[in-house]
Amino acid sequence: MPKIKTNSGAKKRFTLTGSGKIKRKHAFKSHILTKKTKKQKRNLTHFSVVDVADLNNVRKMLVMK
Repeated sequence: MPKIKTNSGAKKRFTLTGSGKIKRKHAFKSHILTKKTKKQKRNLTHFSVVDVADLNNVRKMLVMK
């Protein structure tokens, strides 16, 4: 049986924390930043944890059990 490959897009977007949670970056921080407020851009800078509803899908893409 062949090895299961990790989704290459997912491995660039998600990282594991020490406690096993999955970190992600916020969306809407890459372009068209002129119309967004300083506060909005600053708050989008921080990392957040993947939601429980999406956790199984992200784990499958990262080939985790």
